[in-house]
Amino acid sequence: MNREQSRLETATFAGGCFWCMVSPFDKLPGVHKVVSGYTGGHVENPTYEQVCSGTTGHYEAVQITYNPALISYEELLQMFWRQIDPTDAGGQFGDRGQSYAPAIFFHSPEQERLAIQSREELAQSGRFQKPIATLILPAKPFYPAEEYHQDYYKKNPLRYNYYKAASGRAKFIKEAWSDKQRQEELKKKLTPIQYEVTQNNGTERPFANEYWDHKEEGIYVDIVSNEPLFSSLDKFDSGCGWPSFTKPLHDDNITEHIDLSHNMIRTEVRSKQADSHLGHVFEDGPGENGLRYCINSAALRFIPKDKLEEEGFGAYKKLFENN
Repeated sequence: MNREQSRLETATFAGGCFWCMVSPFDKLPGVHKVVSGYTGGHVENPTYEQVCSGTTGHYEAVQITYNPALISYEELLQMFWRQIDPTDAGGQFGDRGQSYAPAIFFHSPEQERLAIQSREELAQSGRFQKPIATLILPAKPFYPAEEYHQDYYKKNPLRYNYYKAASGRAKFIKEAWSDKQRQEELKKKLTPIQYEVTQNNGTERPFANEYWDHKEEGIYVDIVSNEPLFSSLDKFDSGCGWPSFTKPLHDDNITEHIDLSHNMIRTEVRSKQADSHLGHVFEDGPGENGLRYCINSAALRFIPKDKLEEEGFGAYKKLFENN
């Protein structure tokens, strides 16, 4: 065992279906490994079917191996609370029964102390109207689940995203953990349609929005954060009634997400910094990459090329030097 491995510690959390509990921890700096499995029961090496039957006493859980020098147990606890409904002891969202109930399994007296303290702080915060019902239990043997269940969000992203949305988990997390003060500030800063589009995934009317046929040269930035998103040089008339672009200014400023709303399968695009809903990207564009970024005008603010320096975007002036 090398020095790095000797520093690793273990955390175990149950938060309902383990498919949805891997991704949030997997992306954290300092997390070495996240394994889906079963724990807390009396049956050795149980199968998924046995655990689902409710006869084994096991919980669906994730076991996290992490480096405490890079991420603390307290930070893992905070991430855990943000993935679950801590008031629901009868399961989580669409999944019912003890095997889907939320629980923290502590591996040391210090983990137990921190878990109890974290639960008390959450209860006192007033974020939830109902009592916090999540159990804190001593760790028991942990049995990895079948390979099919490991890293499910990577292996089956479409089904994973559909399940997370259909179960009610995604909506609950967004509503329960939204920054209410920030939302109130945005309501004052933005127009009703800008707020509806960027914060509630709304869509403005086609052919009746500010930039659908806008032809002036310059760049388009996020209405909330001023992140530079698109250039007029990549804008084209797609005939759809919304601003359309063949590519973003920077791939790093755009995130993509599976959108299953309205009985369709689409790829939603959001701004990275502000997490504003922008629109969708389709594979029917005229450019080399064949993409069409169909964007709501209400999510954008336009900066003309002769105002770029004044607005702090002087680095983009060179894009228009030959135009």
